[in-house]
Amino acid sequence: MFFDSATGVWKIVLSIIFFPMFFQDAFLKYAWGAQDILWVMSLKRVFLLLPVLAIILACWASMASVLTSVFRQKRAEFIMAILVTWWDMGRSIFIFWGGIFKFLFYFVAALLALLKFIIIGIWTLVQDILLVPFRILKNIGSNVLSPGVPWIAVTLTVLWSILEACIFTYVTTPLVIDTLSNMTGNYISEAFIRIPLFFFLLIVILGSYTVLANWAHAIRQRNIPAILKISAIEAAVLFVEVMFLYREFVDSLMPWFAQHANFEPGLFGIIAIAVMSWFGVRGISWFLFAAHGTPTILAMIQGSGIAPSAPKEVDRVKAGLNITKGFIEQIRSEMGDIQKKGDEILGAFIVPPLQLIASAINFCTLCLSSQHLFDLPFKTFDEVMNSKMLLHGVSKKKIVSIDKDKD
Repeated sequence: MFFDSATGVWKIVLSIIFFPMFFQDAFLKYAWGAQDILWVMSLKRVFLLLPVLAIILACWASMASVLTSVFRQKRAEFIMAILVTWWDMGRSIFIFWGGIFKFLFYFVAALLALLKFIIIGIWTLVQDILLVPFRILKNIGSNVLSPGVPWIAVTLTVLWSILEACIFTYVTTPLVIDTLSNMTGNYISEAFIRIPLFFFLLIVILGSYTVLANWAHAIRQRNIPAILKISAIEAAVLFVEVMFLYREFVDSLMPWFAQHANFEPGLFGIIAIAVMSWFGVRGISWFLFAAHGTPTILAMIQGSGIAPSAPKEVDRVKAGLNITKGFIEQIRSEMGDIQKKGDEILGAFIVPPLQLIASAINFCTLCLSSQHLFDLPFKTFDEVMNSKMLLHGVSKKKIVSIDKDKD
């Protein structure tokens, strides 16, 4: 060292003034732990490096304060302030060590809470996904049993119309092929004619139910002109369906009548059976479901809109992943507590080292202005003031000290 060349009293004085130089290199080397194994080096740097730096700075600032105390007023109070500052330093070191364990505890608890949150969230989502079919069935059942759109009647009407179209497509395909072949002079295959014939017959059958629906509506309204007009249309529909559909259907059953009942009705008998078949099929299907399903289908085709379901049922259908939504709403309601826990973790991580740094800074401010900059200890992160508040606090302390000196 530079004062090794000094002798006598000067060597003693210089040794006292620069006493931190005797141990600071050893302290720093030990706290840095470069020669130790990894886990020991990590523990030293976490637990010892910052306290060692703070102690070295405090030693230099304390020595400077002691040297300047000769020129200060109220020297006894100033020395007491230095001792109190060292007390704050020691307390801050222990709070720093305890704060590390406190942060680790909070951090592990937060990780476990996050893991619990993830597991519960995944489980609620899985529950919702698994319960979707049952919820759909429940909603369908609720809509079916509640007043509103008669979906069962609509579905049965459409299915019955498709079934009739399939039957009459199969029955009338040979007649249509023969007729078109005679007209064009070319043979037409069944695969080519059945699909367009099916859609044509489906439209005819749905149109037949539509005429019946309008006829029933006109009768309920007692609209005589509409009743007569629709009756004429219904007679034409009856004639077309009986002559081209039901007659062919009954005619295809004649071999069975001839074989098992020895019954040959003839042309008028076939037409009579076809007419009764039309009335029977239309009457059964109409009074069972078509009377309620046809107006809804007609309203959808016309774009006039259909009657909505009951409001509460609509809300029930719109409710999607109920369990997951409830879980999310619960999280939203607890966001204040979650933020509070986050602030606690942040405070446990930041406040202990800041408190140790603040205690070291207090030595410097004590040497420069004979007062502490920070009021220790910090209990929460909110007590760590920003720079503007610190400057404002310093100016207020100066004004108070000047007033005291005047008094």
